[in-house]
Amino acid sequence: MTIKRLEVSDPAFTPNNVQCLTIHSSYLNRRHDVTLYNVNTKQQNAPIILLMHGVYGNSWVWMHLGGADRVYENIRNELGGTDFILVMPSDGGFFDGSAYLPLAEKGDYENWIMRDVLEAVITTVDGATSDSNLYLSGLSMGGYGALRLGFKYANTIKGISAHSAITDVQQLSLFVDEPLDLYACENAKETELLFWAELHKDDLPPLRFDCGTDDELIEGNVNLHQQLTQMGIDHQFEQFSGGHSWQYWHTHVARTFRFFAEIEASL
Repeated sequence: MTIKRLEVSDPAFTPNNVQCLTIHSSYLNRRHDVTLYNVNTKQQNAPIILLMHGVYGNSWVWMHLGGADRVYENIRNELGGTDFILVMPSDGGFFDGSAYLPLAEKGDYENWIMRDVLEAVITTVDGATSDSNLYLSGLSMGGYGALRLGFKYANTIKGISAHSAITDVQQLSLFVDEPLDLYACENAKETELLFWAELHKDDLPPLRFDCGTDDELIEGNVNLHQQLTQMGIDHQFEQFSGGHSWQYWHTHVARTFRFFAEIEASL
């Protein structure tokens, strides 16, 4: 048990089908929040989509800047009867963004996501269990988190979808003021997407990612697509008009939901 304390919102005072959690994590040694949607699902072992935010964000941005819950409801009938639980955690609150990395004494933001958050969801949502399939998605820094954690934990993840992803930790310098040596990990290869992709090449789950053609991260996304292709790693990469904005992510998160529903239907 890695959660020290857990606060759960009261359904009587919370918007319908929404749950808010505050978790005191031993991995972070402090409290952080998670917002959940579709917690009233009647599906047993309901699959979980973990949506990770970008720099400057928090647990509420996917819903209240990106309308992810509304997008989900709008296309629910297209998902073949699969009922997902949307889990939207804080990244852990490290300066402008933690990159969801294990940063030793600064905080283990990887295990915050992969252990504490999932444990809290399984503990508090009736439809979620240890047998629930797990899908990872995110935008910008959260897209990097989804890719890195999806590659690293390939055996436990059923699908990966990233939007406008940072593809190299050095690209954080486009968004944060802090020196990038703060993101150094004990394992020098820890931050490298291709290290984990190559290590677990034979076990990677279905993968897709997209980026806007006006996005400053488009070159990195095209390069990642080319590198994965050269490595023989099957994936989908799409480019659309648009930039690094909530309008873009609101529009294209529907592709994540449809992609994961197709995977779930095939299992």
